[in-house]
Amino acid sequence: MCIIIVGITHFIRPEQYARIVPPPFPPLASVYISGFFEILGGIGLLIPFVSVAAAWGLISLFIAVFPANIYMTLHNIEIEGIPHNQALYLARWPFQIVLIAWAYWYTRKSEAQPEAPEVAAEVSSLINR
Repeated sequence: MCIIIVGITHFIRPEQYARIVPPPFPPLASVYISGFFEILGGIGLLIPFVSVAAAWGLISLFIAVFPANIYMTLHNIEIEGIPHNQALYLARWPFQIVLIAWAYWYTRKSEAQPEAPEVAAEVSSLINR
């Protein structure tokens, strides 16, 4: 659920995120695209039938936005709501690994996810009507 909230903040305060987008990328478009996929991925994790695909999407997203964390740290860019401290900026780097590991947990077989057999059976019954 937290990933959905973070995604929503990309639309509420896009200028905060746009500051850390490295120059080769379009700042606002990058912020909106990453926010959209954070929301979509977060919702996908809540749906057992698509949680594996959503998890792989989030892993890709966490890797894709990593350059923004590097750019923010190297250029000491202040973001509202985050204490302006280089040590905290550096701490964000390994935290990406934690986020990737968290998303990877969802890549187990979708049928092994909680309630997945029930969802699969319901979808199958709807299709076979």
